[in-house]
Amino acid sequence: MSGGVERDLVMQHEKRPRLEANLAAAARQQARQPRPPGLGGQPWKAQQPLPGGVRIAFIVTTSESLQQIRVWISYHRAIGVTTFYIFAEGQAARADSVAALRALPGVTVVLRDAELKRRHEASRIWKESWLSAFFHKPCNHELFVLQSLNMEVGIGMAQKDGVDWLLHVDTDELIYPSGSADYSLQQVLAKVPPDVDTLVFPNYESLPEREDVDDPFTEVTLFKKNYAHVVSDLYFKSYGVVARGNPNYFITYGNGKSAARVQQGMRPNGAHRWHSYLKTPKEWSSDQAAVLHYTYNRFSDLKSRRDRCDCAPTEEDAKRCFILPFDRHRSGVIVNCWTGSGNA
Repeated sequence: MSGGVERDLVMQHEKRPRLEANLAAAARQQARQPRPPGLGGQPWKAQQPLPGGVRIAFIVTTSESLQQIRVWISYHRAIGVTTFYIFAEGQAARADSVAALRALPGVTVVLRDAELKRRHEASRIWKESWLSAFFHKPCNHELFVLQSLNMEVGIGMAQKDGVDWLLHVDTDELIYPSGSADYSLQQVLAKVPPDVDTLVFPNYESLPEREDVDDPFTEVTLFKKNYAHVVSDLYFKSYGVVARGNPNYFITYGNGKSAARVQQGMRPNGAHRWHSYLKTPKEWSSDQAAVLHYTYNRFSDLKSRRDRCDCAPTEEDAKRCFILPFDRHRSGVIVNCWTGSGNA
């Protein structure tokens, strides 16, 4: 396949600052140099709600570092997100991280305390079938259920706060508001017809071009486009080469993330979609805007899965604990992470 065709299937993320490779390498040998605005240095200027515009909120369940969460917030403020509901786990739930996040305007931090657990236990989700396949299973299954329960709580918060649109976006994801004149998620959502309830953002998957990536948000700029955004005839003509033996196209998920209008009857439908108890939502898919998924850019991304799970260090348990085929395919590496032997 020609280089031109291969580049047609990925996207250079052009409107983002980038640290050059030599700077990233030098940073590991000396104190971190000041970062570009919005990338850990001075934040980007937050985009205020447009006149007559929409109010957008993000909900996330995260155990990421304070630094990465701050960058994630700063970037999304710059494209028009005003409100963040952060359900903190792990290092994100440390007292110093919680205090720093709560000091930011528009940020609500929710800890998994007795009150949240009580709300989870009382959720109607447990009596329904749409998520039941994930109940009482370890690791990724447990996380998927936790995300859905937190999304349910977040819906109530968004309704109380007068939010117009709600998205579930992880802290290893950035929304790319392509198609808007001012790089604005507000503009993207303002164009959605009033009878449309949800807008799907197809995901693009990061393609690290070096093995020594330290900070994906600043160093990874190449992405594989979602099949929803490629020329299908061209893609399927070269499918054998492009797929590289992976029938799932991406190494992780491929169904994007959706934004939903906040309205009565709204409920989560897993971590990627929203639904309603009152009607069948009308769903559109964006033909330009996307969610950038920074996945498996560092070996530490793989190791962090060990901290998420309480599973035995065996290949059998690795298969039991992980949902996605790529995670299961990499079970040998995961076992090495657990046991501390071997290298990826």
